Amino acid sequence: MTYTTITYAVEDAIATITLNRPEARNGFTADMANELGAAITAADLDDDVRVIVLTATGKYFCVGMDLSAGGGQEDMDSPDWVEWATRVARPMTNARKPVIAALNGPAVGVGITMTLPADFRVAADDARFGFVFGRRGLAPEAGSLWYLPQLVGLAKAKEWMLTGRLIEADEALAAGLVTSLHPREQVLDAAYALAREIATEIAPGSAAVIRRGLVAMTAEGSPEAAFRFDKKTIPHALRSKDIAEGIGAFLEKREPSFTGVARRDLPDLEKWIEDAIS
Repeated sequence: MTYTTITYAVEDAIATITLNRPEARNGFTADMANELGAAITAADLDDDVRVIVLTATGKYFCVGMDLSAGGGQEDMDSPDWVEWATRVARPMTNARKPVIAALNGPAVGVGITMTLPADFRVAADDARFGFVFGRRGLAPEAGSLWYLPQLVGLAKAKEWMLTGRLIEADEALAAGLVTSLHPREQVLDAAYALAREIATEIAPGSAAVIRRGLVAMTAEGSPEAAFRFDKKTIPHALRSKDIAEGIGAFLEKREPSFTGVARRDLPDLEKWIEDAIS
């Protein structure tokens, strides 16, 4: 795919996806939605990629939907129509690779909701965030009505969404919306340090089972679904080649060299999740 609103690069097992509309403060558009979804899918299908980093150029991460850009000539009444932010959030949710959002500046509206399925949000200590939909006569998107309460609790999600006020970085950290805060110029370095740790220390198959399994099991009313999931994942892990490497590296006090590939080694992951929650 030819990218016009983002850039995409892979180096050292890390795919970097960068919002690239600094002249519009990285305002979100239909084209950006399609390109982000395609890039996340490409990274997930690339067996050389172990971690995905999402960031942005300029002083802003994303100030929300660029309403001046419109949504194109899409038929929103079609049963096949997919809401724009969901085109990003759904493939991010379903990816087998860990995702780190490096929020180098303010993230408002879709600028923050599309990052909620990420596993980590590393942010600038002067960034601000806002779920401003009610103040614009809009509704929250990207599955954020499910994700935000999971991350910060129902009471805080109601407060933030029903007031639409801007949230300072330290409040976001205390509530669990972001993982860590850093000076603006160090945010991407911090994200890459975390990405390299995951890429070298965590078995790809384990990462896929953990990130997909946690989301799927969160909505269940009891641990029974997790027990059913474990019944599939544990035997698989015990037979995998990465377990021997992980134990060997621990005993020999060295870094592991995992050779597993999540997409190839876990062909039944979707069925395991479906069977567990059905």
